[in-house]
Amino acid sequence: MNGTTPFSISMCVYGKDNPEWFDRALESVVIQQTKKPNEIILVVDGPVPPSIENVITKYSELSNKNGISLLLVRLKENQGQGNARRASIENATNELIALMDSDDVSVPERFAKQISLFDNPTVDCCGGQISEFINDESNVVSYRYVPLLDKDIKKYAKSRCPMNQVTVMFKKSSYNKAGGYVDWFWEEDYYLWLRMILQNMVFTNSDSVFVNVRVGKEMYKRRGGVKYYQSEKRLQKFMLRKKMISLPRYVINCCKRFVVEVLMPNRIRGWIFKKLARTKR
Repeated sequence: MNGTTPFSISMCVYGKDNPEWFDRALESVVIQQTKKPNEIILVVDGPVPPSIENVITKYSELSNKNGISLLLVRLKENQGQGNARRASIENATNELIALMDSDDVSVPERFAKQISLFDNPTVDCCGGQISEFINDESNVVSYRYVPLLDKDIKKYAKSRCPMNQVTVMFKKSSYNKAGGYVDWFWEEDYYLWLRMILQNMVFTNSDSVFVNVRVGKEMYKRRGGVKYYQSEKRLQKFMLRKKMISLPRYVINCCKRFVVEVLMPNRIRGWIFKKLARTKR
């Protein structure tokens, strides 16, 4: 790959998104990148308020000025993250597609560094590290580091999600071969990586931070509760059925998740995530 390689950005927004955060996310990919996409596929997942529409109008104009095509895909009703992401990718015209959330911030060198990872033609999917901040981007409270090498990524996948979804870029042909995104409560990405692994696809991660991610109490609430645990357990069953993990590993994985996601109150769950599942700066 070289500096002229075109790529798309897949992005979704819905009615409850914060318009200021959405504006900042778009600014980070439309204005501040050293290597810009040539198209952004933005799915508007159901009705959105005027504050969100104003941001869309603003960046439709700014994207055009920066040589970026901003394609809007509007869904009449909210379809959820997995279905919205799928609609976005289906409308992308490039082979390389980068994922971006509506409330995070891509660092300026993200796409320049990411494109270079595809210099290895065998790579199907790549990502990077994330920093996590509260309120202000300078207030970094932790990092989520994932393995760099294909063999380590696939080993890590047996116990935890091996890719930071908001940093990922993949080949559309590889994504399609694995069956793409399937609606799965909070776990669409993990399920996709597992199916790509089963297709013997090649992964890699950069050791650089690609995206700054907003966190807080709401994040820890989303990662707990019976419904979240049941979703995680279904993934573990999938891995067991496909012989990706052994029965003892299945039991260990489920027990750990039950304790953290069901038995622990949100406050303690947040402490566990920050102390054990994340790295301090």
